[in-house]
Amino acid sequence: MIFKKAIIPLILVFLIGVLGFVLQYISHPVSGEIQEEVSAGFKVIGGFGIFLGAYSLLHMHVTRIRRRLEGWGYSMFVFLGAAFMIIVGLYNGGHGPLKDVPPTDPEYSKLMLNWGYNYIYVPCSATIFSILAFFMASAAFRTFRARNLAAALLLIAALIVMFGRVPVSEWVSWKVFGNKDVFSAATDFIMEGPNLAAKRGITLGISLGAISQCLRILLGIERSYLGGGD
Repeated sequence: MIFKKAIIPLILVFLIGVLGFVLQYISHPVSGEIQEEVSAGFKVIGGFGIFLGAYSLLHMHVTRIRRRLEGWGYSMFVFLGAAFMIIVGLYNGGHGPLKDVPPTDPEYSKLMLNWGYNYIYVPCSATIFSILAFFMASAAFRTFRARNLAAALLLIAALIVMFGRVPVSEWVSWKVFGNKDVFSAATDFIMEGPNLAAKRGITLGISLGAISQCLRILLGIERSYLGGGD
């Protein structure tokens, strides 16, 4: 029983992990075919993941509506929006769900699926991200307090970058320095210099951590994915 629950999964994980690693360094048609087969398996797993995610989302909103929790009325829009997009997607202007109309085609604007995406989803997404900008600004104000030299430098750099990204910075730069590109140039220097160096350092650290975690899984040191926490 222990062999089936622990040993076999460990062997499969080790073999598949080593195979995926080795195939990256073998330039051979057979290697490419194996990678395509493995990618097809990933798509199947992704399909199950989408199904589980949709089920979890619908179950959560059904629970909110059934128990009349705070904000349950907004959950109704999840089902209304999903039903609307599914219906118009299947109908697709009378062409069926497999009809692919490019944006340059005059029939593109007649498809309610594209209309719902371009004129409902995109504006709502832009509105939400616009609101998030105010929360980010307030969070930055609370975080970037000049308690020490490092915090002061971080605050100054953040102010320069934020101000250099708005059009009014060109007007201020022209009035103060006689050159409209001063703040934009300073922003580019910060983003392409210190910021990029720190970003690459963080990315390198994350990559090393991911590699070490993968080695722990391949060697059987990390077994939490087997369940039970052992």
